Amino acid sequence: MHRLTVALLAAVDSVVAAAVGVTAVLAPMTLVWVFGLAAVDWGALWPASATIWQLGHLVPVEISLAEDYLVHAGVSDDAATFTVSLAPLAFTVFTAVAGIRSGIRASRAEAWMTGALSGGVVFTALALAVALTAANETAATDPVLAVVAPSLVYAVPLVLAAIVTEWREAAEGPVADVRDRAEGESGRWSEVPGEIARGIALSVSALVGAGALLVALAITVRIGEILALYQSAHVDGLGAVLLTLGQFAYLPTLIVWGMSFVAGPGVLLGTGAAAAPGGTTVGVLPGIPLLGVVPEATSTWLLLLVLVPIAVGAFAGWVARSRLATSGVEEWAPRIVTLVGIAAGAAGAVAMLSWAASGSIGPGRLDEVGPEAGAVALAVGLEVFVGAAILLLSPRGALAWMAGEDAPDAAGFGAPDRASETVDLGTRGERPTPPLD
Repeated sequence: MHRLTVALLAAVDSVVAAAVGVTAVLAPMTLVWVFGLAAVDWGALWPASATIWQLGHLVPVEISLAEDYLVHAGVSDDAATFTVSLAPLAFTVFTAVAGIRSGIRASRAEAWMTGALSGGVVFTALALAVALTAANETAATDPVLAVVAPSLVYAVPLVLAAIVTEWREAAEGPVADVRDRAEGESGRWSEVPGEIARGIALSVSALVGAGALLVALAITVRIGEILALYQSAHVDGLGAVLLTLGQFAYLPTLIVWGMSFVAGPGVLLGTGAAAAPGGTTVGVLPGIPLLGVVPEATSTWLLLLVLVPIAVGAFAGWVARSRLATSGVEEWAPRIVTLVGIAAGAAGAVAMLSWAASGSIGPGRLDEVGPEAGAVALAVGLEVFVGAAILLLSPRGALAWMAGEDAPDAAGFGAPDRASETVDLGTRGERPTPPLD
């Protein structure tokens, strides 16, 4: 495909990604404004929608409440200014997925660098336009961060997806040349980078899935508390719809919280409050219905959740060990490097997710909410390391026995390698002729 065409398509992808994200906020807020206030004040509606979009792309928002509001609401002056930085990660996920799709298409069109440059530049220009038009006195953002953070959320997945696709599918190009050189010169090490990447992807995906399952179970079990919080909010039907949509935007954030809970460290719920399998201390939380999933107490049986990340690591180790053995890699050094790479990569990935899913939601004790990135990374790294080491460093015979192949011999090193036995089968399709006496 012509490079100009690829650049135009990548630019369209970035425009669609930004437009859909902003519209997802602007449309429901417009409906609420129309049906609730009967007149639309675009001078206030657009900055509010743009600021929420920026918050969804990891941009902290500085809230400054007007003095009239403080008097009317009975809020102390100490809470007049605070920061909201806990991001609704649904916007982040949507933009990142859009970048991934654009990067894959640009790579398959054989012009990934052109597509990445065009898409990144256009999305940065759109983020700049949003930042310049979203300024308001009540909710302020850092002008540089308001442009850089959304741009990175889109551009980094775009570039990574394009490079991975080039590595896997391209027949020529800079990335393909590096791949061919690595596979041609490194011998036994050529399979290690791919197995590390595969192991990291399997581990992180499984941990996120475990967090999602935990959140779904918590919502099912504590649906009564959630409905009670809806009733205590005293909102009408339209307000309930808007409140529900806002909570859907925070659902990926809550899933990362669930992942941190499964890993062991749990989540902070403000100063002096936390929820973890080892114990829960819940203070006064905002009356957000979705926070009704937070348990008031935990059982010691929940400590068994630590087995989930270990099992995830074991599965990743089994996959890597099987593929390395198939490729003839039996030496200890490549397997150890693969093990360390999977554990370190999984720890780094969950640290980034935990950082994105933590922040501030209000003044005072609500300044620290969410998982602690360092603690979650350490826990996941150790758990995945232990699980992966069990199978990745196991003898080939034990692995074959677990896979249902020939049982290991008495020494535990597997059945004899029948492939090494030399048998003269003669011509294909003919039985060998036994020797004559």
